[in-house]
Amino acid sequence: MRVNGKIRAREVRVIGPDGKQLGVFLLNDALNLARQHGVDLVEISANAVPPVCRIIEIGKFRYELAKKEKESRKHQHASTVKEVQLSPRIDPHDLGIKLQHAINFLCEDMKVKVALKFRGREMAHTEVGFEVINKFIADIAPFGHPDFQPKLIGRAINLMISPLPRNKRAKNPRHEEGELHMPDEDDDNESGNETTKNHQKKPALPPAPVKDKATASNQSAENGLQNPFANLEIK
Repeated sequence: MRVNGKIRAREVRVIGPDGKQLGVFLLNDALNLARQHGVDLVEISANAVPPVCRIIEIGKFRYELAKKEKESRKHQHASTVKEVQLSPRIDPHDLGIKLQHAINFLCEDMKVKVALKFRGREMAHTEVGFEVINKFIADIAPFGHPDFQPKLIGRAINLMISPLPRNKRAKNPRHEEGELHMPDEDDDNESGNETTKNHQKKPALPPAPVKDKATASNQSAENGLQNPFANLEIK
């Protein structure tokens, strides 16, 4: 993207600050016109003949580009489809995990395709599969809505769920669980200081029993040891 003096064409087609086309100008004339408005001359289509330039502040132009790219990514993200597979005999715990996966996808503005497949003799009781699908739809209602009623096609019940708008969609319960109360730094410091103090404070050892000279002499004799200083008196 070229701006002002970096534009190399002799003539350019100019779009004014209000978005209206002003016609074809010589490059110097277009630059002077941009200076009169106190903004920049930005080349927005270099491959056109002559190149198309717009009179706009470069910062504002980059902001508009970033906003358009963000909007386009949203639409691309919404077209993403994730699949969740179920079975008629699915365990309630496994059904809860599949449900949480679908909620995560819907909260990220993705569509969810639900496929419940029958195997062998399970086709004789398709009503069980519809009960599982209907329970899945009821549990996911705060986050998305089915595009059509569940249909039995072949040996599977298929369903497509689209996310609700953000202002009508419930918050992801997993994210709410993650917002736990974090202890303050003061609490951490106090607890850390107390822990350090507890580590530093060692339990006091009981005082050694005081033995008189006779007892010490007898114990030494019993142990076969002779203390040469046992009979000395300290003056």
